[in-house]
This record gives sequence, C-alpha cells and structure tokens, in this order.
Amino acid sequence: MGLPDVGGAVGRIVATAQNGLEVLRMGGLDTGTEPTPYKVVETEKMYRLRRYFPDDPGDGCANIVLIPPMMVSANVYDVTQQNGAVSVLHRHGVIPWVVDFGSPDHEEGGMERTLTDHVVAISRVIDLVRSVTGHDVHLGGYSQGGMFAYQTAAYRRSKGLASVVTFGSPVDVLAALPLGLPANLVVPGAEFVADNVFNRLWIPSWLARTGFQLADPVKTAKSRIDFLRKLHDRDALLPREDQRRFIEQEGWVAWSGPAVAELLRQFVVHNRMMSGGFVIDGEVVSMTEITCPVLAFVGETDDIGQPLAVRGIVRAAPLAEVYESALPVGHFGLVVGSTAGRLTWPTVGEWIQWREGNADEPENIAPMKTDRTESGTGISWTNRLTYGVGQVAGAGTAVSKELVEAVNSLQRTTWAVATESVRTVPRLFRLGQIQPSTRVSLGKLMSENAKRTPHDELFLFEDRILTHTQVNTRIDNVVLGLIESGIRPGVHVGVMMDPRPSALVTIAALSRLGAVAVLMSSSDSLPEMLTMAETRVIVADPDHLDRAAAACGRVLVLGGGSGDARVIERADGEHIVDMEKIDPNLVRRPAWYRPDPGLAGDLAFVVFTETQGRINRWSITNHRFAMSAFGAAAAAGLSNRDTVYCLPPLHHASGLLTTLGATAAGRSRIALSTGVDPARFSREIRRYGVTVVSYTWNMLAEIMDAPEFDASQLGTVRLFMGSGMSSGQWTRIRETLPNARVLEFFATADGSAILANVDDNKIGSMGRALPETNPVRVAAYDPMTGRMEIDRDTGFIREAGPREVGMLVSHAGQRFEASGLVLRDVFRPHDRWEVGGSLFRADADGDLWYMGSAAGVIQSAAGPIYQVPIQQALSMVSDIKLAGVYGVGEPGSQIAVAVVELREGVTSLTPTQIRVGLGELPAEQRPHLVWIADSIPLSESFRMMTSKIAARGMPKPGSKIWYRDAEGRYRRYTATAAAAIDWSSPTGVAADEETSVSE
Repeated sequence: MGLPDVGGAVGRIVATAQNGLEVLRMGGLDTGTEPTPYKVVETEKMYRLRRYFPDDPGDGCANIVLIPPMMVSANVYDVTQQNGAVSVLHRHGVIPWVVDFGSPDHEEGGMERTLTDHVVAISRVIDLVRSVTGHDVHLGGYSQGGMFAYQTAAYRRSKGLASVVTFGSPVDVLAALPLGLPANLVVPGAEFVADNVFNRLWIPSWLARTGFQLADPVKTAKSRIDFLRKLHDRDALLPREDQRRFIEQEGWVAWSGPAVAELLRQFVVHNRMMSGGFVIDGEVVSMTEITCPVLAFVGETDDIGQPLAVRGIVRAAPLAEVYESALPVGHFGLVVGSTAGRLTWPTVGEWIQWREGNADEPENIAPMKTDRTESGTGISWTNRLTYGVGQVAGAGTAVSKELVEAVNSLQRTTWAVATESVRTVPRLFRLGQIQPSTRVSLGKLMSENAKRTPHDELFLFEDRILTHTQVNTRIDNVVLGLIESGIRPGVHVGVMMDPRPSALVTIAALSRLGAVAVLMSSSDSLPEMLTMAETRVIVADPDHLDRAAAACGRVLVLGGGSGDARVIERADGEHIVDMEKIDPNLVRRPAWYRPDPGLAGDLAFVVFTETQGRINRWSITNHRFAMSAFGAAAAAGLSNRDTVYCLPPLHHASGLLTTLGATAAGRSRIALSTGVDPARFSREIRRYGVTVVSYTWNMLAEIMDAPEFDASQLGTVRLFMGSGMSSGQWTRIRETLPNARVLEFFATADGSAILANVDDNKIGSMGRALPETNPVRVAAYDPMTGRMEIDRDTGFIREAGPREVGMLVSHAGQRFEASGLVLRDVFRPHDRWEVGGSLFRADADGDLWYMGSAAGVIQSAAGPIYQVPIQQALSMVSDIKLAGVYGVGEPGSQIAVAVVELREGVTSLTPTQIRVGLGELPAEQRPHLVWIADSIPLSESFRMMTSKIAARGMPKPGSKIWYRDAEGRYRRYTATAAAAIDWSSPTGVAADEETSVSE
C-alpha cells in the first residue's frame, strides 16, 4: 500500500484557502483580463453611448448598435476578452456601439423611467450613429434588449436600419411564458402587479439577479458546487471566472417600477408585440411596421425566451424577411460563454457582412418558417437530455410542465366559464339593479372608468392615443363650452360628426351635462329629423358645417382644432359658434350644474331608423342605453384587453350602443376608423392590435370583397359584432377567418328587445334575449290583416308555435320605459308587453329568426311573402354581392321583386343558381321576379336603400331578369312571358299560358 500524498493534499488546502480568501475580499479571482477599449461618444439623461475600438476609424466597416436588457449591465457584450461580443464582431469587420442605460437607482430620475423612454432613446442613438457613419445601422439586442430592438424598429417604421438581430427575445409572450407557466394564471396576476405594485415599487439589482438564477435553480446550484470543488485549481477556474463574476455579482442593475409595469401591461397582459397596438411616446405602433431583415437567435433549451415565443416574430412581422439561428444553449449562453464566442457572434458578423453585400449567406442561419408546428414551449426532449446533467433535472421540470398543461387542458372549460363569469356577472348584476331613480349614463360610466384606470388607453385614432384621463378632461372642457353656448339639461342637441374622438367626446359631454344627444346623418331627411326630435341646435365638425347650417339656424362647431379656415370664415358667434375658441378656464359654472345627473328613466339619446323609405324616431333612455351597453359587453366578453375597431357611424344604433356603449362598459380601447376603406382597414387592424370589429349591414362585404383586402392581417381579430350582416357574408367570414366568430345583435325599433346570437352556431339566427334585458315572446300574428291572433279557449293572445311567424313582443317590466305600443293582459292577467313591429319565428331550440318588419311584408295574391329570408338565401349564392327585396303593387296582389348586385368580374346568373339559392324556401315564399342591377344604393350605415329602386315601379323585361313559374322555377322574363303572366293569380301564370312560356 502506498503512502498518501500528504504534500498534494496540503497544497490543495492552501490553494483553496488562498483562492477563497481572494474571492471573499475581491469578489472573485483576478483573471488579468482588461476591458475592451471604448469611448463614450454621447451622454444623455437616459444613456451613455459607447463606441468600442475608438482607435479604429471604421472606414468601410459596418456598424451595429447593441442594447442590453433593462436589468442587465451593458458589459454583457464584453464579459470575456476573447469571446465577448464586441471583440468577435470587431474581428469580423463590424464596429460595435453599445447603449449603456446605467443603473436606474444611480441615475437622476432613473426610477421613473418607462419603456417609452428606452425606445425613444434607442431611436435617438440610431439617428446619431447614422449621422456619424453616414450609413444605415444594424440593431441588436439580448432578451428584453431584443424586444426593445423590435419595438424601436416598428416605431421608426424600419427607417435607417439595415437589419435587426435578437437573442432569446420573446415576441408571442403568452404562447410560451418563462418556466412554462400557464397564461391563464399569469395574466391576471401580472395585471394586478402592474397596476398595484410597480406603481409604488422598483426591482433592485440583487432581486433581478436572484430572479434570473431562480429561473434555472438546478443549473445555478450546479455551477456553484463546481466552483467550490475546483476552488483549489486556479487554472481550471480562470477561463470561466469573468463569466461567473458577471452572473453572480456584477452583471445586474435595478429595474424601474414604471418600466416593469408597462412591460407587464403591454407585452404580457395584452401581448401587444404579437397583436399590435402598443403605444410608444403617444403613438400607436405595430410590429407589422418592421420591413428590414431580421435574424433571431433561438436557444434550444432556453426556459426564459422560449423558442415558441421567440419564433412569434415571423407572424408578428409579416412584411419582414425573417431568419433564425438555433443553438443548443440556454438563455444566457446565447450571448456569453464558449458557445456564444464560437457560434453566436461569428454568425452575427457573417450575417452583417452578407446583408452589406460583402459575403455569402451564413451557414448557421435559415429562413424562419411561418407554418412551423411546435408543442408545449418549443423545447424538445432531445435538446433537454443532451444539454448535460443539469438539464436532465430541467427535463424533470418539463415533465411537471407537461403535467400542468394536461391538468390545464382538463380544466380549460371550467376555467373559461369561471373567467367569463368574473367579467360578466358584475355587469349583469349591475344591470339588474337599475331602477328609475338610479343614476346611470354614458358620462357617468366614462367618469368611473377614468377614476378606475386613469392612465389606460381609451381612444386610438390616426396613430394617436388618448388615455381615460385625457378624454375625461376633454369631456369636462366640452361641457363648459356647451354651457357657455347656452345648452342646459334636457335640451335636445343634434350631433352630426364623423367617427372621431371629438364626436365621442361630444356625445359623452351632452350626457354629462344631462342634455339629450340627437344623433343625425347628413341625409336628405335631415330637416325631417330636426322636426321629429324637436332640435334647434346642432353640434357639427367642420366637414358637416355646410350641411348642418343649411338645415338648422344654430350650429356649434367642434373638432379639427382651432384655426380651421372653413369655420373662421363663417363663425359669427351666434348662428355659427366656433367652440374651439371657448376657453374653459374662463367659463363660470352655473349653480344648477351637477356632473352626470342622468337617471335611468331620463331620455338620453334619439336616433333614427329608415324603413320602407320612412323615417322613424327611436328614443333611448339611460336605462335602455345601459341595457344595451352592459348586455353587449357581457355577450362579447369585452375587457380592458380588447381593442374595438369602430366602423359604423355614430348615428347608427350599432355605433352608439354596440360600439361606444359596450366598449365603455367593458373598459376596452376604441379604435376609430375614418371610413370604409379595405387597404386602411387591414393596415389599422394590425397597427392598433384590434381584437373586435364592429360593423353594420354590408360594411364588411364592402371591405372583404375588395381586391386589396388582406385577410392575413386580421389574425388578431377574435370577434365581429354588429347588426345586419347577411348569411352569405357570415359564411365567408367563417371560411376566411376560422378563428373569429360573429356576434350579431338585433334591437327592436323602440329598443325594448335586445337579442344576440351569442354562440355563433346558427348562421343568420338572432339568438335570444340577452340576460337581464327584457324577456321576449313571439305572439301569433296574421300579416295580411295586421292583427294578433286570439286563443279561442282562453281569450288571451296565442303564442306562436315553433317555426310559426309571429310578432315579437317584449315584457314591459319597467313602466317608465314604455315608449311604444304597450298591450296589457296579453298572455295572462295583468301582464304588460311592448309591441315593436318586428316579425320573427322561433326554431325548435327556441332561437329566433328575423323575418322582417310587419310593414315590410309583401301581401301577394298567394299570401304573405317575407323579405329577409329571401335576402339571406340569395346572399349565399357565391356570385351575388348584395340582395334586396321589395314589393310592387297594391296590398293583396303585390309582386315580390328581388334585386341583386353581382360581385366584381361576374356578369350574369343562371336560372339554376337562382333556384338552388332559394331552394330551402317554399315556392310561394320565393320572389316573383329576380333581376340584376348595376349597383344597389347604400345608406351611410351601408344598409340597402331598396325603396329608391322600388320607386321606379315594375322592372321591365330583359336579359338580366327572371320570373318564377308555377312550379317555383325561374325563367327568362321576356316581353312574351310578361304578357302571359297573370299576377292576380296565386300561381302567377295564367292556366292557358303555362305551356307557352319558355325559359
């Protein structure tokens, strides 16, 4: 047996003690390495800009600006002298510039920094480097620094950028959160922390370091054990000592609370890097604005910037040329360490030279695939198992993640129901508690939202953003302007404005004042509307000034800012008042003014509908507004995570109730469109991060049928909500956007009944009454006599059976609400039901289907013909864009005429197409005539104005018109056929002529 090597053991003990003492005293071992030389070329409050290798003039070199994450020191790009980023890049002919944000807790105002401050600062750095070098620059960032790079590129619309390079930077954050945490648990917690914690606290450097290390505790423990075990062997420790010291001590800086809160709110809770619509310096920004090339480094075992989240860039920036480089490392190993020095940074250098036209495409990159399918987080089992002993434990973590995902999958339905209940139950409970004396109004609702979430965004318009506080302040100022102009509570004030922030503010200001907002279109019926609504003053924007002034003796002009030439020329202070000139600070509040005085029973709005060419007034109380607003918000599941894109005009009930009312009730953002334009629609959907689109009638057909429409831009939209959509358009949306659904609302002309097809299963159905709104029934009704049918046994009105057409009536529980015809003792003693004039049928499940208005029933010789089923059936014919139905002649012998407009490029139809399209309707319910018009006129809300076509009378025979024969088939309507048809006959064809009429 040999003697133990006592000298060797003593030597190890002494070396361990010496090295350990050096670590305790100095924080680590002296490696003898020196920092790479650099010069600070610019110092601002937000940053210091380093230019590495200042002695190199950089002639002919490309330049890259590198951004560190907020919690990591700028030295992350120069941790080791040989393998550090700046050194490797310089050897590849690239001059590195590094943005040093410093440690916020040591910088003036550092703890109040926001994400916007960082992005704007980076944008200024790009301009500076470009001005010095005279060339576009490459922009790189690690982890959150890469998120900054993406955001800055989008903010600048890629101006001045040769490319963007990121390292482990997540884009689709909710697709794969760090450590595989489930999004449905993280999002509510992140929102609470952002709103209630980081508005008061900040993250010190030691906590940032601890959080990073806890992200992979096994690897952290293993590295510390290895360090202690090798503490005697200085030569073995020195190559990794700089890296160890950086991770353990020197590499971390504090994180300002506002920046953390904004990060959580915009990019975790709302996932706006993926959906679009994040806000930088008051400007709405989307990743779709990135058009320069992108290279994203993916860590195959990265548990922080997980592969699935990182690869979200290829979907978020569809206009960019996106490449990736996947490496077998974790999050930190992407930029620091031997693998980074051997693979990451040489590949970056090769990428830059390739993009500069000086080299071939690097071998270690590949185009990122848009159709890539990944399960879980995107980290494969093979990568975990081959990553080393520490990662075997990581694979165990993966098992637990898969178990969490499995449990989450099993409980998904329960969780969804519970989550939905948290949002909807309070709204419906509040709705059910409203009494006549309850104070409730649009103005009060917006005031409450401003108090609850003052800094959240509310209005998005032409890339501008307004918060709840800003909007509420503007509302108060407009109230003072209205008071100065002589408007008092209860006064009826017309509103004629395009959808824009000033229009919504005006409507809310009239509500806050207690006046009645009369929402008007600029149609030829404007004088009639003024008379019906008892309105003597209009608030208009400059675009509607001429039309308003021609119809009304007093016009208050608001919007467009002060100094509009059209207003200056005509404003006289009496008949035309420029409200932008009124200084709210000089207006004295009268003693009678009390903000938001509106009670549930008070009249709040007046809107107008047009049926069969007749204008009808629709009076809306605060209670009915609240019913619609809260009911629609609950049905749509709206929350502050939604951005609603408003297409309808505000004078339409859908614009007022479904859009403005529901988004206010849901505390959602409202993106205002300046008109129905297909190209702008697709662009703004992604820019604003739209999740819900509101519409009326044929708006979406006008957009989606256009050649320039790009369905790929609508990936963020989960819901289309509105009223009047055809079954054909509904079907096309399902086919084009399978991940979106349609929420179709219906409200009777008096507003007493509010229906919604909530589950979207039955295309064309109006669904059922919204919870906590008035219950409805279908009363048996004879459309030929215009009378409800009586049950002979009971004497009460008979309720219509399944599939039987009848009159929709709503329960008049709130006596103060009765604005239409109210019948008593209808189905049982002492009940009260309001009659709205709309015909429906109920299917076997109890879902309601709209048949048209009672006034619109076509009374033919064979019986009643209902317009809406014909329109819906014809809309399903692929070649038909629009289909309208009207009656010609006297009641009892009317002719049902269907007029269609074909899609672009289609010149005609066949009789077979018409017959098949109408095949589900009984022969007697099909139109007598079908003809093709060059175009069907549309109203401002895109409703077909068939009354203008009906005024022309009976269509003349021709090559584009067909008639229905006795068997329900369609034949060409020639002059010979017209002469043979007996329209007074129930069959429509004279018996002795049937055989002589040919197709």
